[in-house]
Amino acid sequence: MTTEQNQALAQPAISEHDLLRADIYSLLAALLRGVPTEEMIQWLNELETDEHDGSDMGKAWSGLQLAARHVQLEQLEDEYQQLFIGLGRGELVPYGSWYLTGSLMETPLAILRQDLKLLGFEREENVKEPEDHAAALFEVMAFLIMSGAGSTTQKSFYERHLAEWVGRFFRDLQQADSAVFYSGVATLGRAFTDFETDSMAAIKEQAVELK
Repeated sequence: MTTEQNQALAQPAISEHDLLRADIYSLLAALLRGVPTEEMIQWLNELETDEHDGSDMGKAWSGLQLAARHVQLEQLEDEYQQLFIGLGRGELVPYGSWYLTGSLMETPLAILRQDLKLLGFEREENVKEPEDHAAALFEVMAFLIMSGAGSTTQKSFYERHLAEWVGRFFRDLQQADSAVFYSGVATLGRAFTDFETDSMAAIKEQAVELK
Protein backbone atom coordinates (compact mmCIF):
# COMPACT_ATOMS: atom_id res chain seq x y z
CA MET A 1 0.00 0.00 0.00
CA THR A 2 1.39 3.41 -0.99
CA THR A 3 1.89 6.36 1.34
CA GLU A 4 -0.90 8.19 -0.52
CA GLN A 5 -3.27 5.26 0.09
CA ASN A 6 -2.37 5.15 3.77
CA GLN A 7 -3.01 8.88 4.07
CA ALA A 8 -6.35 8.52 2.30
CA LEU A 9 -7.42 5.75 4.67
CA ALA A 10 -6.37 7.88 7.65
CA GLN A 11 -8.53 10.77 6.50
CA PRO A 12 -11.82 10.96 8.44
CA ALA A 13 -15.00 10.52 6.41
CA ILE A 14 -16.75 13.91 6.40
CA SER A 15 -20.41 14.10 5.44
CA GLU A 16 -21.58 16.55 2.80
CA HIS A 17 -23.52 18.39 5.51
CA ASP A 18 -20.41 18.82 7.65
CA LEU A 19 -18.33 19.89 4.66
CA LEU A 20 -20.87 22.65 4.06
CA ARG A 21 -20.75 23.66 7.73
CA ALA A 22 -16.95 23.85 7.62
CA ASP A 23 -17.09 25.93 4.43
CA ILE A 24 -19.49 28.42 5.99
CA TYR A 25 -17.38 28.72 9.14
CA SER A 26 -14.31 29.32 6.95
CA LEU A 27 -16.11 31.90 4.82
CA LEU A 28 -17.37 33.85 7.83
CA ALA A 29 -13.89 33.69 9.37
CA ALA A 30 -12.32 35.12 6.22
CA LEU A 31 -14.91 37.90 5.94
CA LEU A 32 -14.38 38.92 9.57
CA ARG A 33 -10.60 38.49 9.55
CA GLY A 34 -9.92 41.18 6.97
CA VAL A 35 -11.20 43.11 3.96
CA PRO A 36 -12.53 40.61 1.39
CA THR A 37 -10.36 40.21 -1.68
CA GLU A 38 -11.57 40.90 -5.19
CA GLU A 39 -11.49 37.13 -5.79
CA MET A 40 -13.78 36.47 -2.83
CA ILE A 41 -16.27 39.11 -3.95
CA GLN A 42 -16.24 37.60 -7.44
CA TRP A 43 -16.83 34.14 -5.95
CA LEU A 44 -19.83 35.45 -4.03
CA ASN A 45 -21.11 37.09 -7.22
CA GLU A 46 -21.01 33.79 -9.06
CA LEU A 47 -22.34 31.66 -6.22
CA GLU A 48 -25.32 29.54 -7.24
CA THR A 49 -28.26 30.27 -4.95
CA ASP A 50 -31.84 29.05 -5.02
CA GLU A 51 -34.03 32.12 -5.43
CA HIS A 52 -37.03 30.05 -4.35
CA ASP A 53 -35.43 28.95 -1.07
CA GLY A 54 -37.46 30.81 1.53
CA SER A 55 -35.51 29.51 4.54
CA ASP A 56 -33.49 31.91 6.69
CA MET A 57 -30.26 30.48 5.25
CA GLY A 58 -31.54 30.67 1.69
CA LYS A 59 -32.58 34.30 2.05
CA ALA A 60 -29.28 35.11 3.78
CA TRP A 61 -27.22 33.66 0.91
CA SER A 62 -29.27 35.60 -1.65
CA GLY A 63 -28.86 38.80 0.35
CA LEU A 64 -25.10 38.40 0.66
CA GLN A 65 -24.78 37.71 -3.04
CA LEU A 66 -26.81 40.84 -3.83
CA ALA A 67 -24.57 42.88 -1.52
CA ALA A 68 -21.46 41.50 -3.21
CA ARG A 69 -22.79 42.47 -6.65
CA HIS A 70 -23.24 46.10 -5.63
CA VAL A 71 -20.19 46.72 -3.44
CA GLN A 72 -17.14 48.69 -4.59
CA LEU A 73 -13.80 47.43 -3.26
CA GLU A 74 -12.75 50.94 -2.19
CA GLN A 75 -15.99 51.38 -0.24
CA LEU A 76 -15.52 47.93 1.27
CA GLU A 77 -12.12 48.88 2.70
CA ASP A 78 -13.63 51.97 4.32
CA GLU A 79 -16.55 49.96 5.66
CA TYR A 80 -14.30 47.34 7.24
CA GLN A 81 -12.10 50.06 8.75
CA GLN A 82 -15.04 51.85 10.35
CA LEU A 83 -16.68 48.68 11.62
CA PHE A 84 -13.73 46.82 13.11
CA ILE A 85 -10.72 49.14 13.41
CA GLY A 86 -11.65 52.83 13.59
CA LEU A 87 -9.57 55.43 15.38
CA GLY A 88 -8.70 53.49 18.49
CA ARG A 89 -11.80 51.31 18.15
CA GLY A 90 -14.34 50.40 15.50
CA GLU A 91 -18.11 50.33 15.90
CA LEU A 92 -17.87 46.68 16.93
CA VAL A 93 -15.47 44.72 19.10
CA PRO A 94 -15.70 41.14 17.78
CA TYR A 95 -14.20 39.40 20.81
CA GLY A 96 -15.84 36.93 23.16
CA SER A 97 -14.44 38.54 26.30
CA TRP A 98 -15.88 41.91 25.30
CA TYR A 99 -19.37 40.55 24.77
CA LEU A 100 -19.32 38.40 27.89
CA THR A 101 -17.65 40.80 30.34
CA GLY A 102 -17.46 44.24 28.70
CA SER A 103 -13.66 44.13 28.67
CA LEU A 104 -10.91 42.52 26.64
CA MET A 105 -8.46 39.89 27.92
CA GLU A 106 -10.78 38.65 30.65
CA THR A 107 -11.59 35.21 32.14
CA PRO A 108 -13.37 33.87 29.01
CA LEU A 109 -10.11 34.29 27.09
CA ALA A 110 -8.14 32.43 29.76
CA ILE A 111 -10.62 29.53 29.63
CA LEU A 112 -10.45 29.51 25.83
CA ARG A 113 -6.66 29.33 25.91
CA GLN A 114 -6.82 26.33 28.22
CA ASP A 115 -9.27 24.56 25.90
CA LEU A 116 -7.21 25.37 22.81
CA LYS A 117 -4.15 23.89 24.48
CA LEU A 118 -6.06 20.70 25.26
CA LEU A 119 -7.10 20.51 21.61
CA GLY A 120 -3.48 20.85 20.51
CA PHE A 121 -3.52 24.47 19.31
CA GLU A 122 -0.46 26.62 19.99
CA ARG A 123 -0.37 30.41 19.72
CA GLU A 124 2.16 31.68 17.18
CA GLU A 125 4.59 34.24 18.60
CA ASN A 126 3.93 36.75 15.81
CA VAL A 127 0.17 36.76 16.44
CA LYS A 128 -0.81 39.66 18.67
CA GLU A 129 -4.58 39.40 18.37
CA PRO A 130 -6.40 37.62 21.26
CA GLU A 131 -7.71 34.18 20.39
CA ASP A 132 -11.34 35.00 21.18
CA HIS A 133 -11.82 37.02 17.98
CA ALA A 134 -14.91 35.69 16.19
CA ALA A 135 -12.84 34.86 13.10
CA ALA A 136 -10.39 32.77 15.11
CA LEU A 137 -13.18 30.84 16.81
CA PHE A 138 -14.84 30.11 13.46
CA GLU A 139 -11.50 28.87 12.15
CA VAL A 140 -11.27 26.47 15.09
CA MET A 141 -14.78 25.19 14.42
CA ALA A 142 -13.93 24.61 10.75
CA PHE A 143 -10.79 22.74 11.77
CA LEU A 144 -12.64 20.56 14.27
CA ILE A 145 -15.17 19.58 11.61
CA MET A 146 -12.58 18.86 8.92
CA SER A 147 -10.32 16.92 11.29
CA GLY A 148 -13.18 14.58 12.13
CA ALA A 149 -13.65 15.71 15.72
CA GLY A 150 -16.79 14.16 17.15
CA SER A 151 -20.04 16.00 17.66
CA THR A 152 -19.43 16.08 21.42
CA THR A 153 -16.12 17.94 20.95
CA GLN A 154 -17.66 20.37 18.47
CA LYS A 155 -20.67 20.96 20.71
CA SER A 156 -18.50 21.54 23.78
CA PHE A 157 -16.30 24.10 22.04
CA TYR A 158 -19.23 25.91 20.44
CA GLU A 159 -21.26 26.13 23.63
CA ARG A 160 -18.31 27.19 25.79
CA HIS A 161 -16.90 29.83 23.47
CA LEU A 162 -19.54 30.99 20.94
CA ALA A 163 -23.13 30.22 21.88
CA GLU A 164 -23.54 32.87 24.58
CA TRP A 165 -22.46 35.86 22.52
CA VAL A 166 -22.11 35.25 18.78
CA GLY A 167 -25.81 35.87 18.09
CA ARG A 168 -25.60 39.27 19.77
CA PHE A 169 -22.51 40.11 17.78
CA PHE A 170 -24.20 39.40 14.46
CA ARG A 171 -27.31 41.35 15.50
CA ASP A 172 -25.09 44.32 16.34
CA LEU A 173 -23.32 43.97 12.99
CA GLN A 174 -26.66 43.90 11.14
CA GLN A 175 -27.64 47.18 12.80
CA ALA A 176 -24.25 48.95 12.72
CA ASP A 177 -24.34 52.39 11.10
CA SER A 178 -21.41 51.61 8.80
CA ALA A 179 -22.63 48.17 7.74
CA VAL A 180 -23.70 47.92 4.10
CA PHE A 181 -22.01 44.83 2.63
CA TYR A 182 -21.40 43.57 6.17
CA SER A 183 -25.09 43.73 6.95
CA GLY A 184 -25.38 40.84 4.48
CA VAL A 185 -22.48 39.06 6.17
CA ALA A 186 -24.23 39.50 9.50
CA THR A 187 -27.50 38.10 8.19
CA LEU A 188 -25.75 34.96 6.97
CA GLY A 189 -23.78 34.69 10.21
CA ARG A 190 -26.88 35.07 12.32
CA ALA A 191 -28.90 32.52 10.31
CA PHE A 192 -26.05 30.02 10.39
CA THR A 193 -25.19 30.37 14.07
CA ASP A 194 -28.88 30.21 15.00
CA PHE A 195 -28.99 26.92 13.08
CA GLU A 196 -25.83 25.70 14.79
CA THR A 197 -27.16 26.63 18.23
CA ASP A 198 -30.35 24.67 17.58
CA SER A 199 -28.36 21.72 16.23
CA MET A 200 -26.10 21.65 19.28
CA ALA A 201 -29.16 21.68 21.54
CA ALA A 202 -30.58 18.74 19.58
CA ILE A 203 -27.36 16.79 20.13
CA LYS A 204 -27.72 17.37 23.87
CA GLU A 205 -31.35 16.19 23.84
CA GLN A 206 -30.41 13.05 21.92
CA ALA A 207 -27.67 12.28 24.45
CA VAL A 208 -30.15 12.60 27.31
CA GLU A 209 -32.61 10.26 25.58
CA LEU A 210 -29.92 7.61 25.12
CA LYS A 211 -29.11 7.51 28.83
